Amino acid sequence: MNSPAPLQLSLKNVSFAYRALPVLKDICWQWQRGQQWACLGPNGAGKTTLAKLLSQQLNVANGKIAFAPGLQSQGIAYVCFEQQRALCERDRQLDDSEFRSDASDPGTTVGQVIGIDGDANTQTQDWLQRLGLEHILERGIRFISTGEMRKTLLLRAILSRPALLILDSPLDGLDRASQREMSDILEQLLDSELNLLLLCRQTEDLPTGISHLLLLDQGQLIASGARQVVLANPAVQSIMNPPLAALGPLPPAANRPYQVPSDQALLKLRDVVVRYGDITVLDRVSWTFEHGQHCSITGPNGCGKTTLLSLVNGDNHKAYGQDITLFGRKRGSGESVWDIKQKFGLLNTQLHLNHVRGMRVLEVVVSGFFDTIGLYDDWGDQQRQIASDWLVALGMASLGREPFDTLSFGMQRMVLLARAMVKSPVILILDEPCLGLDGHHSRVILRAIDHIAAHTDTQILFVSHSAGETPACVNQWLEFVPAQDSYSLQCTPATPQDCISSQ
Repeated sequence: MNSPAPLQLSLKNVSFAYRALPVLKDICWQWQRGQQWACLGPNGAGKTTLAKLLSQQLNVANGKIAFAPGLQSQGIAYVCFEQQRALCERDRQLDDSEFRSDASDPGTTVGQVIGIDGDANTQTQDWLQRLGLEHILERGIRFISTGEMRKTLLLRAILSRPALLILDSPLDGLDRASQREMSDILEQLLDSELNLLLLCRQTEDLPTGISHLLLLDQGQLIASGARQVVLANPAVQSIMNPPLAALGPLPPAANRPYQVPSDQALLKLRDVVVRYGDITVLDRVSWTFEHGQHCSITGPNGCGKTTLLSLVNGDNHKAYGQDITLFGRKRGSGESVWDIKQKFGLLNTQLHLNHVRGMRVLEVVVSGFFDTIGLYDDWGDQQRQIASDWLVALGMASLGREPFDTLSFGMQRMVLLARAMVKSPVILILDEPCLGLDGHHSRVILRAIDHIAAHTDTQILFVSHSAGETPACVNQWLEFVPAQDSYSLQCTPATPQDCISSQ
């Protein structure tokens, strides 16, 4: 009879609570040498807390975690969304561009995050090429896409040569081509001597090299063992694919303190060019967005999708001097940034990264009335009621008094959708709104977007990399495609006159 393989790590009756609320409850689990594991579970299951305990970012309060000697000596690396948030927050605090005469402070660069000082060695150069990062080493992290940031953090972790690498949703934020490349890299890592633990929110993201699964739900261990055995468990299917709850009625529209001309396009850009130093992000892009349209914007990581959105919502000073008309008014003709912002609702990763900590859910939603990151203005009963109504409409009626920071990442995204809608914006900008959501919550948010499009006069600008993550309401499609040293914009409109493609 063969003896069992040595243990890499084991958990015995491990529990953890946050602010007296249980997050993990009596977890018992063993990882034997030669196994490759993924931790599966919906938003709020406890996956992130487990990863923090294993990477020793949190201390075990109850129970015991035992590591094999090799894991202790070589170390454990953890790549997650919160690292991205911390780096962006630090970079924002150190930003001195507004005090420099050339206003060109790149901040923390990609090379600095990775730890490259001077010429990269052969191994590093090989990984830079495989991940497609060699051309952005000198670029500041505030000027790169979400997908590029995820690959940057992955490379930093790989080069540290850990004994155990924990990756939280490694395919999130990547375009389809990059997802295929990342999947190949994950298979190679799983086939190497490196121990890899993946945190996944849906079974579709599991690489073939994963041999064993651990399923968590609401902090409890539901199943663990060989992959096929766990996936065949009826409880697993029930947890990963729950029925969708009925949608509630949408709140009445808030009063808008402005008028939008009905006889002119909402957005119109002609021959727009955006450059940062020697880097051309947008090259002679033209686009018209009319009343009644809902637009999907796609393209590879770093192609300029987020830059395009920032030009129209007032976040990018490069809009000045360009042929851009917003809501019938030429950009730079005397309107303030706040005149522009009050017409938009916004949900994107950067907003999530920069959000002020220590706020309650209702306060986060109310801050959408003021377009502030944080709540610094007085607010009244009417705003409170509208914010509460949106929480009810999106299935979060019980969360109003909960601390925003205690919610799972996916639930925080749902709260930020409510924040984006409280002022009944003319246009709702959704930049990767399903990033960080499990399959169930992705379906919930897509259905909510269609509900908004069908029953309000708010129009949708939707950016997503992932197949199947487009609302049914979309009737205009923009795609960035490679063109020489930049990208051109191709448009498939509802009717031929609705937009103009670039170049």
